[in-house]
Amino acid sequence: MAVTAGVDLGGTKIQTVVTKGVKGEIAGESRLPTPQSGAEDVVAAIEQSIREALTAAKTRTSQLAGVGIGAPGEINQRTGAVGNSPNLPGFQSDAVPLAQQLRKALGVTGVRVKVDNDVRVAILGELERGAGKEYNHFLGVWVGTGVGGGLVLNRRLIRGRGNLGEIGHTVVKDGGRECSCGRNGHLESYAGRGRIALTAMRRHKRGEKTDLFKIQKKKGRPRVSSGVVADALDHGDAMTHELIDEAVWALGVALGSAQNLLDLEAIIIGGGLGDRLGDPFVKRIEEAMRPQLFVPLRAPVLTKSGLGDFSGAVGAAVLAGA
Repeated sequence: MAVTAGVDLGGTKIQTVVTKGVKGEIAGESRLPTPQSGAEDVVAAIEQSIREALTAAKTRTSQLAGVGIGAPGEINQRTGAVGNSPNLPGFQSDAVPLAQQLRKALGVTGVRVKVDNDVRVAILGELERGAGKEYNHFLGVWVGTGVGGGLVLNRRLIRGRGNLGEIGHTVVKDGGRECSCGRNGHLESYAGRGRIALTAMRRHKRGEKTDLFKIQKKKGRPRVSSGVVADALDHGDAMTHELIDEAVWALGVALGSAQNLLDLEAIIIGGGLGDRLGDPFVKRIEEAMRPQLFVPLRAPVLTKSGLGDFSGAVGAAVLAGA
C-alpha cells in the first residue's frame, strides 16, 4: 500500500507523520529538533524524520507516494522553494529549493513533494480530518509565536494571491504595541507568543515582577514556550495573567470583526499557545468576541483544533495527496 508523509517544519521542531488508507490514518510518526546550523542540515533532518516515521509505520521508502511540507515564510508553490522565514535557520533571506533538495535526498524516483504555508497546511488538516470536517465555512486562527490564519469557504481552502489569512496583521489598536513586522497595533502585537515574551522582558527590565523567566530557566527552554506561559498562569504570575488578558481582548476584537465581515459557521483556534491553553482560553476568546458582533444571535461556534499538535503534519500529508 502506498503511503504519504506529512512534515510540519518549524523553527524549533520537525513533526512528521506517515499516513495510509482512504481515511489517512497515522501509521507512524517522528519528532526531531530543527537544526540551527543552516538549510542543508534542516533538509537532512527532514529526510531523517521521514525515514524514522516510515520505519515506525513498518513501511519501505519505495512505498512513499508523496511528501507534503508546511513551512513558515514565503512559499513558491510551483517550485517548492521557501525563503524570507525569520525563524527557520538558513531560510531567512534567499529562497531555498526545499522540494528539489528533499526529493534528491530521499532518492525515490517520481515521489511528489509539495510545499505550502504552515498555517494554511494545518487548517487543511482540520478541514479534512479535524474540527473543520462538519463545517462548510470557517476561519482557522493559529496562535503561536505569531498569529496566522486560513479561510475555508464552501469547504475549499482559499489562498487568494498568496497572502490571504494574515489575520495576525489586522489592526486591533491604532498606534498600539509594536508588531514583529515593525508596524503597530496588530493582533500579533498582543496575542503572538513572541511579542508577549518581548513585552514581558521589557517590563521586567523596568523593575516589574514576574516569574515567567525563572520558569523558562527551570524548564530549560531556550525561549518562552507555550508550556512556560501555561505554567506561569498556573503559578498565578500577575504579569503573565495581564498579558494573556490583553491577548484575549485582541483576539476578541479581531475575530469579532472577521465574523461581521464573513458570517462564518465556526472559528477554530489552534497553534502552540491555543492548543496548550485549550478550552478555557477558547471560551474566554468567545466571551470577548461576543460584544463585537453585529448579529450576536448568529455567533460562530468557537472550538479548539481537533488534531492539536498534529494539525500541521496531518495537513501536510493531505496536501501531498491532493
